[in-house]
Amino acid sequence: MSEWDGKSKGTVLGYKIFVFLIQKAGVKSAYVLLYFVASYYFLFLKKSNRAIFYYFKERLQYSYFKSKKMVFKSYYTFGQTIIDKVSISAGMRNKFTYEFDGIETLKNLLTEKKGGVLISAHVGNFEIAEHFFGEIDIDFQINLVTTDLEHSAIKNYLESITQKPTVKFIIIKEDLSHIFEINAALANNELVCFTGDRYFEGTKSLSENILGKEANFPAGPFLIASRLKVPVVFVYVMKEPNLHYHLYAREATVKHRDEKALLKEYVTSVESIVKKYPLQWFNYFDFWNDLKK
Repeated sequence: MSEWDGKSKGTVLGYKIFVFLIQKAGVKSAYVLLYFVASYYFLFLKKSNRAIFYYFKERLQYSYFKSKKMVFKSYYTFGQTIIDKVSISAGMRNKFTYEFDGIETLKNLLTEKKGGVLISAHVGNFEIAEHFFGEIDIDFQINLVTTDLEHSAIKNYLESITQKPTVKFIIIKEDLSHIFEINAALANNELVCFTGDRYFEGTKSLSENILGKEANFPAGPFLIASRLKVPVVFVYVMKEPNLHYHLYAREATVKHRDEKALLKEYVTSVESIVKKYPLQWFNYFDFWNDLKK
């Protein structure tokens, strides 16, 4: 199976260097240093290079040389989103501008007082979504359903230098007790957010064609969302030039207990975003399970 191991690259020292630059010289100064980091990744991370090159060359049908160039740009763009996330979380939100597309969907969702399910993907920079919502005076609680596999040293360091997040985390557990936390959050008219495009070995999956080839997706978000009888919204926060971000929110059509139809609609939604922002697909692993053949 194509799967992700749940951990990202990076060291505490690397984060400290970037945070120092951000605080002393501004966000764009950190972008300059990022060229060297992206170059290192481009030259030495063979496994992720193969995976992201395949995405550009085979799935988006770019030429060989354009695909190679896009691999470097992808690492650089990914680094920018991390720098932006740290900057915004550290109190520099006023350095960025924001644009809202479909925010009425979220407002209407909350008036129904059923809670709601948000499904995003590893595109763009969804982790800064809470700062968007604060900007437009929508007062509600977001619960992010996640694994807890990131490097704890990096997490601890970032928590020490950033503002306390208002997002609550629901950790996926083997005993499935996270299901009760999800139900409790929805009963309290809160929002529960999943990412729908990564799964782990040993968990149930669903398959669907994306960008012209079948891939596996985690079954959980689509099973849960199609059974809870609450509104479901696809959401993405995409980086644009000049420290600008664009929030997209689109309500899904949900048929009760039809997780496959919901997955199909989700894939169509993700494809439209990826084609508009091809550099912001951040799945650096064998997503289509096609590189071992």
